[in-house]
Amino acid sequence: MNLIVSAIGQGLLWAILGLGLFLTFRILDFPDMTVEGTFPLGAAVAVTAIVHGMSPLMATLLAFVAGMIAGLITGLLYTKGKIPILLAGILTMTAAYSINLRIMGKSNTSLLGQKTLLKAKFLASLPTYFDSVLLGMIVIAVITIILIFFLQTDLGQAFIATGDNEKMAKSLGIHTDNMKNMGLMVSNGMVGVCGALIAQSNGYADINMGIGTIVIALASIIIGEVAFGELTLNQRLVAVTLGSIIYRLILLAVLQLGFSANDLNVLSSIVLALCMMLPQFKKALHLDHVLSKGVKVDD
Repeated sequence: MNLIVSAIGQGLLWAILGLGLFLTFRILDFPDMTVEGTFPLGAAVAVTAIVHGMSPLMATLLAFVAGMIAGLITGLLYTKGKIPILLAGILTMTAAYSINLRIMGKSNTSLLGQKTLLKAKFLASLPTYFDSVLLGMIVIAVITIILIFFLQTDLGQAFIATGDNEKMAKSLGIHTDNMKNMGLMVSNGMVGVCGALIAQSNGYADINMGIGTIVIALASIIIGEVAFGELTLNQRLVAVTLGSIIYRLILLAVLQLGFSANDLNVLSSIVLALCMMLPQFKKALHLDHVLSKGVKVDD
């Protein structure tokens, strides 16, 4: 039971990463490799700030700002420097590695004996692992509500229009470069927050903790879409969180079969690949027809 609760808590915290990538991958319609550098950047900034006496909440907000700066750099390389988005993200991600080393002064920093958000008073009385569940629910609820309201504003609609049809958006007077920069900033700011919270949950920040994070984010998005089918935009935001939880439960089930934790990256890739190929499996096996019509059984 504790393992399931822990997986749900981790799924809620990691869902922030999925929501961040959703803004660029699904709404702006391009992959952003910056997240693999922004995630450990948020962790490094938050952990270092906490070790130096800053409150965990302020340290987490500082991680958000650091993530936004990284996203802005990628955005400027892409929109002003005319560097392809994939390469722009890789350049920022690579630079972030050295910056993270500078921030921490070493490859990893421990939070042993330090205050974190998970040690807050209102979480102290909860059973084991329920602290991450409650904190994750609060943070995800706040972020999801903010995103839903934002996407319904004129600015949010301009942001969506930029991803849907950039030429049409320009003809309507929308500054699409500004929309892209804003999207990258908000997205990577959220990824930085996720890194900060995961570091506080794990009790340390490590220079290599960003490896494979884009696969985790994509898994949350794809699993949510595959599991729940056709959804509205607001519903898809919720589906990302549920997809993240399902993904963690799948990994837990696989690990219980005897696989090593060292195999997590390859297992993550396999799970994501299978989820992305599921529509093709449905089409090849005519599963949609079977599920909609039912299976005829002879009397």
